[in-house]
Amino acid sequence: MTLTLPVAKAGEKEQATPDEAGKGSGHEQDLPQILSKAGRQYSSASRMAELHQKAHAARASFTRPRSWVLLFGWSLAFCAGLVNVVAYRSWGLYVSHMTGDTTAIGLRIEGVHQHDMEFFTLHEAVMILVSFLLGAFLCGMLIDKNQVHFGGKSFYGLALVGNSGLLIVATFVKNPTHAACLAAIACGLQNAMCTSHFGAVVRTTHVTGTATDIGSTLGRITMIFLRNGCRHSSMNIVDRAEVGVDARKLLVLAPMLLCFLLGTMTGAYLFALMDVFALLIPASLTGVVGLCYMLFRQRLKGYLKHIEAERLNMQFESMRGTLERAQTMLHSFKSPHHASKDGDDNVVEDGEVVIELEHGFEDMLERMRTIEEGIEHFRQMPCSTSPVKERASTHQEV
Repeated sequence: MTLTLPVAKAGEKEQATPDEAGKGSGHEQDLPQILSKAGRQYSSASRMAELHQKAHAARASFTRPRSWVLLFGWSLAFCAGLVNVVAYRSWGLYVSHMTGDTTAIGLRIEGVHQHDMEFFTLHEAVMILVSFLLGAFLCGMLIDKNQVHFGGKSFYGLALVGNSGLLIVATFVKNPTHAACLAAIACGLQNAMCTSHFGAVVRTTHVTGTATDIGSTLGRITMIFLRNGCRHSSMNIVDRAEVGVDARKLLVLAPMLLCFLLGTMTGAYLFALMDVFALLIPASLTGVVGLCYMLFRQRLKGYLKHIEAERLNMQFESMRGTLERAQTMLHSFKSPHHASKDGDDNVVEDGEVVIELEHGFEDMLERMRTIEEGIEHFRQMPCSTSPVKERASTHQEV
């Protein structure tokens, strides 16, 4: 039996099977789709990276001061409100803010020129303004930094004791103008003591700027929520970062205003009981704090270092936990169980995991920035051995 095989004739092309032809044409048709999908993924990744950079810049624009710094600033605001009320009740002059005094200078210049006022009234207003400037000048000589930094070489203790001494002398001076000038020097010295801290302008003797910052901050938060339909879940990473920063600012500014208000109320009641001697209350507070700082500066410096070290250790532990959770989530993408899931469910779960990873890395970046600031703080306050260094060497591989 002879087996005959079909032979293609000359000039005829070998035809591919329908399956092979369909497979080849399918690859050619899918190539533009693959390239388009890759382009969209690259564009999305670039956009996400840009958003992360903007969010990081927003978070870096402000850092909430330490609790003891806030307590110190709020106490000074309380004292300033008390002093201002007692000064007005005693001598008819405001000494903690210079807006009204500067306005009075302009009005009295016109009054003296028109012979409607005596020169003494203009001289009084000018002396109050110059006294406040002198107090701020003295603070600049004693404290050469515009951030609260206890434990260093700045003379915070001397500044606080000087503030106390000026208020005590003002209490017993008979001349109203001279007494008001002494109180204005004390307020200028106090106000310049804590002018700013990590981007948050902090003024302790007046609340005009504080009230302005509170109003503008609330307006920004409200606009972000309205733009996202009043739903926090609709916010992107930049909006969440900006809302978080503004919320931390409010936690600094709102108590500052309330403490000043509380000081004015306390001053009004104390003046009814003690007259001008109510000034001895804020003088005692600032004097005691200043003396304690001068006598126990080294011990306070070590205590603050210990607090900072413990805080940084907690940040290291939290960041380590975030990295471990992120690593677990990334491993889940590679597991066979994850690859075998149904398509639509898989996409939904992937999106949720990506969002969770995004939040985790945001938190980690925030903590790393906080640790950077803490390390810079330790560079300014050197110590021989700290648990942070030991913990850093232990987790260096992480």
